[in-house]
Amino acid sequence: MSATLIRGGHVVDPSAGVAADRDLLLKDGRVAAIESPGKLTAAAKQAGAEIIEAGGLVVAPGLVDIHVHLREPGQGYKETIATGTAAAAAGGFTTVCAMPNTIPINDSVETTRWMQSAERNPSAHVFPIAAATRGSMGEALTEYGSLKAAGAVAVSDDGKPILGEAIMHQALAAAARAGLPVIQHAEDTRMTVGCSMNAGALAFRLGLRGMPVAAEAGLVERDLRLLAELKGGRAHLHIAHLSTAAALDAVRRARRNGLHVTCEVAPHHFVLTESAVGEYNTNAKMNPPLRAESDRRAMLEGLLDGSIDCIATDHAPHASHEKEQEFDRAPNGITGLESALGLTLELLHRKHKVSLSRLITLLSTQPANLLNLRGRGSLVAGAFADVVIFDPKVEWTFRAAATRSKSRNTPFDGWTMLGKVRMTLSEGRVAYRAD
Repeated sequence: MSATLIRGGHVVDPSAGVAADRDLLLKDGRVAAIESPGKLTAAAKQAGAEIIEAGGLVVAPGLVDIHVHLREPGQGYKETIATGTAAAAAGGFTTVCAMPNTIPINDSVETTRWMQSAERNPSAHVFPIAAATRGSMGEALTEYGSLKAAGAVAVSDDGKPILGEAIMHQALAAAARAGLPVIQHAEDTRMTVGCSMNAGALAFRLGLRGMPVAAEAGLVERDLRLLAELKGGRAHLHIAHLSTAAALDAVRRARRNGLHVTCEVAPHHFVLTESAVGEYNTNAKMNPPLRAESDRRAMLEGLLDGSIDCIATDHAPHASHEKEQEFDRAPNGITGLESALGLTLELLHRKHKVSLSRLITLLSTQPANLLNLRGRGSLVAGAFADVVIFDPKVEWTFRAAATRSKSRNTPFDGWTMLGKVRMTLSEGRVAYRAD
């Protein structure tokens, strides 16, 4: 592979404590060196490196999304690994972790390996998350050790929460032995049958059944109790797309008690409230649902005080005809890979003055660490040459019709966002370049 010198940019790498103007040399898919401006030019020219001028731009580790739905195998009409990772690269993501609710469910070594094949034509690196139980039916565990050896980085029955206490206890224990986190979609589905949005006055006015906060918070508390019963501290529970203040408070208490619990939040849960549903807008329908303003503020506070570990998009593409039906019949989920950075920079960086280092921690370094993705989320010498270059000051308008995803189900169409991705490099290769 040819070498690449990214010159004159403002490097932000929380893993190394760097937030300064630096030049970055990439070679053979890895970071070869990072030095003060000008120090690498001679070596780069000698190596015949391509030179990318990054003056005025931020150069950061490629973003890492630990919660996406790529729909393959089985639902290629919604998204493919090729189109989903193209959207990821356009959004600055170089690594995505794919949930197992495919057709068939990814509960096997064969499917796990199939998802990682070069034949899928990925623009970003794909790490599969395998099903925690066979067929995600919540009855019998999958083979965690074999799935990890095949490339799985966690186990989850995302979308079908594990309700049985005994099987969840077994999953936490078995995953601890295999060195994998258990990712739980925290929803007591016995309380949410027929529900399509957040419980409250708006749901009542719209004539829709509402999901109570207790459905999320109660299952989080149950899982934390099970986690506390396991000895040795190796079990790792990760709570997907946290959305309620009550569940976040439970996480805080568990951490004070020394439990290994982590959590993520999606941009839509700290940007939007249930009011976005408006007059039955199915592009604002998701699970967990958009919540009340008090919950949105709690998610924001959790990001600001460090209680929430990372941001994950829960990118969930659906075909237009699936969303163009009655609200309570439309599927849950929105796309998110190409809007996440812009939303986060707009709300957290510009409005709440969160540093770029903290944002990159939430979007890259921390998620890579949570799932033990060695060599990702960092620009230290020897790390994978996964890089995002973006302009942190430019405003732009997000257009759903221009996305790389196959699907257009987003509530953010037409929104003004901050921070435009100029280039994304995956293991040293240009995966996206802005027009």
